[in-house]
Amino acid sequence: MKKPELLVTPKSIPHIKELIEAGADAFVIGEQKFGLRLAGEFSIDEVKEATQIIHEAGKKVYVSCNALFHNDRIDALDEYLKQLQQIGPDAILFGDPAVLMSVREFGITIPLHWNPETTATNWFQVNYWGERGAKRAVLARELSLDEILEIKENSKYEIEVQVHGMTCMFQSKRKLLGNYFLYRGEVMEIENRKENKNMFLHDKERNNKYPIYEDLNGTHIFSPNDICLIDELTEFFEAGIDSLKIDGILQTEEYITTVTSLYRQAIDAYFDKGEDAYDEIKDELFEKIKAIQPPLRPLDTGFIYKETVY
Repeated sequence: MKKPELLVTPKSIPHIKELIEAGADAFVIGEQKFGLRLAGEFSIDEVKEATQIIHEAGKKVYVSCNALFHNDRIDALDEYLKQLQQIGPDAILFGDPAVLMSVREFGITIPLHWNPETTATNWFQVNYWGERGAKRAVLARELSLDEILEIKENSKYEIEVQVHGMTCMFQSKRKLLGNYFLYRGEVMEIENRKENKNMFLHDKERNNKYPIYEDLNGTHIFSPNDICLIDELTEFFEAGIDSLKIDGILQTEEYITTVTSLYRQAIDAYFDKGEDAYDEIKDELFEKIKAIQPPLRPLDTGFIYKETVY
């Protein structure tokens, strides 16, 4: 068995350097004009700088281009992909086939990772997009463990699974927050989007608070809980899942760095010392994450142990 890649989402150039020290293997960066729900905003110049830093450390960098591209954004996408070709990241994340068409048209040679966010749910899809150029599929968060393992067993391509962080429940291209405040006769600057950590939808019936923000891609609503699988990784290791992702959106740099170092310990314990070594420390690692978890973000295992109803 080979070690899975530990994939993280940095918030800035200095943060990348901290995450390299913490043990991250790969990084997802980009800007909101082209990528969905990024932890940090990286201009094309910052992508170039970050790529150089990451490659010098022997790590990998993936640039997110998984937004939905209407016709008015295609020209900008084409130019962006040409600039990425010159920079040379290790992969481009995409969901919209428009990216694939542009890659073919302009001879872009950067590898592709298929990331449609919520619709990568079976191995037939993974193989379909793999045959069309995607070397990896980013699986939907709404899958059970059995479904993930079945996809890995039958897939010809790399599989990425999120093991920590928020789950997006809903996205609308409409500016729902802006429209709401206009309806109330108030003014809300769009800059309030994800920099404002206190924006929630409150469901009193379920006693849940759902984080919400608005950006260039519309309105995003997240689950009330964060996924945390640091003590549930054994079957992912045994199945050979290729990449384990920590999504740090709406979290601080300090939080992301600490969580990354703890997952690094979990992975290294299993692969360097054996399953027993991992079993001995996994509960302690979970408690360390729990101790720094924001009070409004309870931890759970997401859909991993949910029963699938067809």
